[in-house]
Amino acid sequence: MALWNEETVRVGGVDVTAIKGGSGEPVLVLHDELGYPGWMTWNQRLAEQRTLFVPLQPGFGRTPRVEWLRNYRDLAGLYVRMLHELRLEPIDVIGFSAGAFVAAEMAASDPHIFKRMVLVGPMGIKPEEGEILDFLSLTVRSHLRATVADPENTPEFGAIYGGEMTPAQFEAFEDARTETARLGWEPFMHNPSLPHLLNGVRLPTLIVWGDRDGVVPRGCVDGYRAAIEGARVAEIKGAGHRPEIEDSAAFARVVKDFLKP
Repeated sequence: MALWNEETVRVGGVDVTAIKGGSGEPVLVLHDELGYPGWMTWNQRLAEQRTLFVPLQPGFGRTPRVEWLRNYRDLAGLYVRMLHELRLEPIDVIGFSAGAFVAAEMAASDPHIFKRMVLVGPMGIKPEEGEILDFLSLTVRSHLRATVADPENTPEFGAIYGGEMTPAQFEAFEDARTETARLGWEPFMHNPSLPHLLNGVRLPTLIVWGDRDGVVPRGCVDGYRAAIEGARVAEIKGAGHRPEIEDSAAFARVVKDFLKP
């Protein structure tokens, strides 16, 4: 097993908690709107060749909430500064769901900060067909279940979210959803200007999407593919919004192939 550790990075007066593990060239990992779920099989597979750097978003885990962050573009600006100050750019990035939204905003503001970009079930662009699931209208448990196509047959889903939720876990999820609502409520989990700002950006991009995704419709994928010249799409058959745990072998294979030297 690859070793991982927790560290604190100070960026613009903000103490950002980060998970770091693996070996090799670093890759930035931006977690989704529910927070960092822990070191999973897909992390382990990628960590065999790469060092994963996973900042915990302000308002999540032990990273304190930052009041001046008002939207996902602000969060992207904080992370751009973090990479500059840590001298990590240019770097590969993998963003999940709202984390993919943040990665896309970072690329739009400074496309040279990334070498390659992987967007998994990406929010951020309003789909022409379909709608991003209004997950904030659901209970926490219904929201969690909506993220995978077959919860009962997804072992790592059960390991993360199975059983009775402790009061501390419930509070952590609700804190995450509160921060997500604060940053992404209006317009809901997208930025109307983002596709226009991405237009003309030349950055090798892979969009990974489960073909049974009930949270992010295919229209979001099509929007990113239209906005980013040369963007490729990898569909994970039978997976929902969390292909990294629903079919970790297929997910790791397509991502490692895209990010290989």
